[in-house]
Amino acid sequence: MTELIDPFGRKVDYLRISVTDRCDFRCVYCMSEDMTFLPKADLLTLEELDRVASAFVRHGVRKLRITGGEPLVRRNIMTLFKALGRHLDSGALSELTLTTNGSQLARFADELYACGVRRVNVSIDTLDADKFTAITRWGKIDQVMDGLKAAKRAGLQVKINAVALKGVNDSEIHDMVAWCGGEGFDLTFIEVMPMGDIGNEQRIDQYWPLSMVRAELASRWTLEESDYVTGGPARYVRVKETGGRIGFITPLTHNFCESCNRVRLSCTGTLYMCLGQDDAADLRAPVRASEGDQLLDEAIFEAITRKPKGHDFVIDRRRGAKSVARHMSVTGG
Repeated sequence: MTELIDPFGRKVDYLRISVTDRCDFRCVYCMSEDMTFLPKADLLTLEELDRVASAFVRHGVRKLRITGGEPLVRRNIMTLFKALGRHLDSGALSELTLTTNGSQLARFADELYACGVRRVNVSIDTLDADKFTAITRWGKIDQVMDGLKAAKRAGLQVKINAVALKGVNDSEIHDMVAWCGGEGFDLTFIEVMPMGDIGNEQRIDQYWPLSMVRAELASRWTLEESDYVTGGPARYVRVKETGGRIGFITPLTHNFCESCNRVRLSCTGTLYMCLGQDDAADLRAPVRASEGDQLLDEAIFEAITRKPKGHDFVIDRRRGAKSVARHMSVTGG
């Protein structure tokens, strides 16, 4: 096995796979309400996604995360989870996880567990039903809560992801901590990321540095430093009062690039070596050019030689909020 080592000596052992750009929500910081989605012919088939993912596993990737859009809206998506589960059975893969909006969890939670998934990240920015619908445009919080109950019954660990939005959910962060602590969910706060023109550029005004979020949380909760890691970019603390964990993903106030072990595959087979850079590699062409994997392997290794040291995200009023042209839904965060 030849491992994937980038130019800065970092081992790439984590692949995030966007299986679709489609979603049944239209979150205001992620998509425009009137999205134009990719033609289905442009997307990798589920078999092709399995083939690319398996190539990465063969070269030392230990963690796969399935993302979207909303991954569970892709037709027959469970066949991909079942296929990838064989790498868990063989020991080649340590973890197969999922990021979801929770809308379809009630339907799929048991099947996900049967495929070897043990942890899911669910995006919830507010516990207020009206505000939830305002943020997601099409979402219903009761449907997501039913999904969370199903996930717990199935034995899935749940982490809640909440984007910190000034003037939107800033009054709720203590309630989120208390709720997650009571439910046994970890909670991660994420800074607004400047990705894609969504026709509603309020992100400069909504940007709320997580240093301020953490200071506000510390006014009520005892935050204890933690060395807990999941392989992702979050830095965690333990909440003494609840026993729960809070993570902070800070691409803007505290660049997390120095330890980056991740690359991202879009649903079209485009490999992004960095979430905050536009440089990419086409893996769809080598997959479709040959039934063997030599061309695919060569393309993967060439791409890793171009993995940059860090991203160029910035939010300020002079430069605006868009550092990367593509939508977050294309690469799945």
